[in-house]
Amino acid sequence: MATGLRRALIVTLLALSAPVWAAKKADLDYQVRLLPQSDQAEVRMTLAKGEAVRSLDFDLGDGSRYSDFKADGQWQLTPGKPARGVWRPTADKASLTYRVRISHGRKNGSFDTRMTPTWALMRGDELVPPARLDQQDGIELVARLHFELPDGWKSVETAWPRIGKNKFRIDNPSRLFDRPTGWMLAGHLGSRRTRLGETEVTVASPQGQGMRRMDVLTLLTFVWPQVQAVFPRHPTKLLIVGANDPMWRGSLAARESIYLNSRLPLVSESGSSALVRELAQVFGRINDEQRSDWISEGFAEYYAIELVRRAGGMSDERYQALQAKLVKDSQKVTTLRGEQISPTQVSKAVLLLQELDGEIRLKTRNKRSLDDVLRGAMHLGTVDTKEFVQLAESILGESSKVLDTALLQ
Repeated sequence: MATGLRRALIVTLLALSAPVWAAKKADLDYQVRLLPQSDQAEVRMTLAKGEAVRSLDFDLGDGSRYSDFKADGQWQLTPGKPARGVWRPTADKASLTYRVRISHGRKNGSFDTRMTPTWALMRGDELVPPARLDQQDGIELVARLHFELPDGWKSVETAWPRIGKNKFRIDNPSRLFDRPTGWMLAGHLGSRRTRLGETEVTVASPQGQGMRRMDVLTLLTFVWPQVQAVFPRHPTKLLIVGANDPMWRGSLAARESIYLNSRLPLVSESGSSALVRELAQVFGRINDEQRSDWISEGFAEYYAIELVRRAGGMSDERYQALQAKLVKDSQKVTTLRGEQISPTQVSKAVLLLQELDGEIRLKTRNKRSLDDVLRGAMHLGTVDTKEFVQLAESILGESSKVLDTALLQ
């Protein structure tokens, strides 16, 4: 037998006989008890092996929503902006318990999140605040979420996989600390479900809130083939929640979930769709940085128009009217840069992306388009304006005249 082949065979045999060192698993359970009489949830985090975690350092925002902390081990609360809380668990089984206020009002009297005697619409991101996890090497936390509902409340919906009655598995491979993020809804609910491609879709709202659940599912079914053609990754589960005034009259995407006020039209008079815009946010998951908010916001609005148009839901005449409106709305915009951009800047960003799409299609003889830039930005994870320009020019194969503009300086 030749020496090289023999060496390769020995290496293969050694690899096959080597033990597989799997990470040790440690359970992390989130128990959430909803308390409508006090507009709060009591959250209990329990580590089956406290020694697996050296510390959890929580960002509590301004600190006003969280109270009544009790911990097995050390708990250190530091006021400030943001307020911070550091938990160092005891060995063996250890719990941290606290209360969080659910309803969050806006200046105009509407609510971002709300709890009533019969239902609660909330965000998991606020039930369990973000935290820096310092854990022992070789440990994998296995996280689960369980809701304890008030008497008479029928059900709870989240965007996480259901593993039992009111119980969900929390697993986010992109983060070290698994916490239950995204929109959540509990109480007396009405819901409709369907499967679109690889995704289980649920549309849910409290009963009597005027949510047009079948209309939402119909629009999603209509645009879904176009969504699948553009976006390479598809969530296994998508939750759309809605409620009427005094909930905030807007729409907002979170992890694998969308909030949509039930009074919002699914397609506006101008022709774009809030639902499709948030869908593009959920699927795209583009994180921009360094005053480059125009990238994610521009992409979302661009595809809110484009996906409806590609699906055949917009005539050329209506598309031209929408273009004219974008031009008129954005004529005074001089820059797209900023941490949070205005609606007029979003309109300008859409026009810029449409021009870029035309430039790419022309230069590559229709072999490439803005869809390729989107996929590249998704692949990067985080993207800023400079990286966006480099990405677009790598697809163009030369420098971009469209992106050589004062708007991006």
